[in-house]
Amino acid sequence: MAREHGFSLPSTKGRLLVAAPPLTDPNFDRSVLFMLEHNEGGALGLMLNRSSNELKIELDSWVELLTPPQAFFSGGPVEAHAFIALGMIPGKTPDGQTFVSVDCVAPIDLDCDPALLDPRPSLLRIFHGYAGWGPQQLDAELEGGAWLVLNALVSDVFTQTPEDLWETVLRRQKGETSWLADCPSDPTLN
Repeated sequence: MAREHGFSLPSTKGRLLVAAPPLTDPNFDRSVLFMLEHNEGGALGLMLNRSSNELKIELDSWVELLTPPQAFFSGGPVEAHAFIALGMIPGKTPDGQTFVSVDCVAPIDLDCDPALLDPRPSLLRIFHGYAGWGPQQLDAELEGGAWLVLNALVSDVFTQTPEDLWETVLRRQKGETSWLADCPSDPTLN
């Protein structure tokens, strides 16, 4: 993304943003976000590790496709009643072999009939709300050290243990970054 002063940061689209300790915003403390967009106009991501039972809404036709834990997830503090679904649609190589990668994670239209989806997602997660940044806002936070930008795995997006995701993602990193997984949630207790 181009900056006024000529400095350029690479897009975070398709990668994880992991809250660096201690990120003081309670909305994002120890959060892990999957980035759907990041360009000159701003950025949009979904929090992967905040399951939510706040909404009582009927999406019965989608329940059988939901990946455990079969719950809604709070994608972020923006537009809390907007729904975004992510699905895993396995890809095909030119010779017809099936593959699964984070590039196969895509938004799913919740207005369509799930029985008519072709191809049908093998994994599905539904989020209410999202995390959004205006132009250059995320870039400033990245430059300030609020976020770590890390490679995403399919297992991150559809984790069955969202409460452990922050530590899991950090622990698999190399070098000193992995040490952050052991950072206490309240550094004054260290």
